[in-house]
Amino acid sequence: MTSDASAQLPRLARTAHAAHCKRCLSGLPASQIDVDASRLALAFYCIGSLDLLGLLNEQISAQDRDSWRAWIWQQQTHGKYGSGFRPSPFMTGKHLSEPSQMDVEYSDYDTPHIIMTYTALLSLAILRDDFTKLDRPGLLTFLRACQREDGSFSTVPGSNESDLRTLYCAFAISSMLDDWSGANVPRAVSFIETCRTYEGGYGQSPFCEAQGGTTYIAVASLKLASNALNVPEYLTSSQRQETVEWLLRNQDKSGGFCGRTGKGADACYCFWCGAALKILGAGSFIDSNSLAAFIGRCQFKYGGISKAPEESSDPYHTYLSLAALSMYPPSIPETDENAVSWVFTPLDPLLNAREETTTWIRKYVPGTIPQAQ
Repeated sequence: MTSDASAQLPRLARTAHAAHCKRCLSGLPASQIDVDASRLALAFYCIGSLDLLGLLNEQISAQDRDSWRAWIWQQQTHGKYGSGFRPSPFMTGKHLSEPSQMDVEYSDYDTPHIIMTYTALLSLAILRDDFTKLDRPGLLTFLRACQREDGSFSTVPGSNESDLRTLYCAFAISSMLDDWSGANVPRAVSFIETCRTYEGGYGQSPFCEAQGGTTYIAVASLKLASNALNVPEYLTSSQRQETVEWLLRNQDKSGGFCGRTGKGADACYCFWCGAALKILGAGSFIDSNSLAAFIGRCQFKYGGISKAPEESSDPYHTYLSLAALSMYPPSIPETDENAVSWVFTPLDPLLNAREETTTWIRKYVPGTIPQAQ
């Protein structure tokens, strides 16, 4: 990795990246149609990117922000497994003409989705909703319905699909609610431990290859539980050291991070690996200038950030790249005309949101204080 990467940095095209996200919010391009079934996650990446860029209130009217909030609340649904958020309105198209969709209970085929519920709560917090509409008891019931015997969580109640991603979302939701009664934490922590590999990273499930994304999820989940339950750190000092060393080895000579051993660098892993290192207190070992230089080369000429140079952009890699820069901004002389384009406000790596948004979450999501009028 080059030590003078800051001298090679182009301007971060903030306005173009914001335009890319606004286009995807107004209508999906052909390259993104495959994620239409996960529209809540796509909305989070776009809204989150605008927020990280500091352009959400500047470029989006209050009327549009209100309509986005209303649309997200329309995805909150309830039934025998409690309440949560569905991925997209396509799941209940037959009810779209109903006066109030909340009056219609979901069936076994269109239940809430735990990952989409996590992204919905983050999006609403970014949009500064007061959460008076949140069904908190129903949400805890939903979390209980998703936890499996081995401690993992399924994406929807009764599903066989489960890995560390869903466990993290359950822990993050519990942390937002400041109520962990919806999860059997010791059993979940035991499941995380079974996903640890000989390298020091974590796989999606037991016996799977270590990945940067699931390693972040494991590290963040353990930290969330440790903070909330006031228990000692779950990782021993030797385990922590082993994980830090594996994550640092993943920073490629290009400046980006690899998601798995022996693979090429991918912009999203600049967040996944970088955030895990930040939580572990080892962020100072990252070469932030080289990281920014890699992300700079991943900028798409029409806006947005791609997974690697010369690839097409998408909201997922755009958001995670900007989130990585929020934790690891490059060191650029103030006299450099491009310096201001790389300035970000701090990010909370545990919940994956700006620190201001995390403060809002802690204040309003638990519902323990009088709500704003």
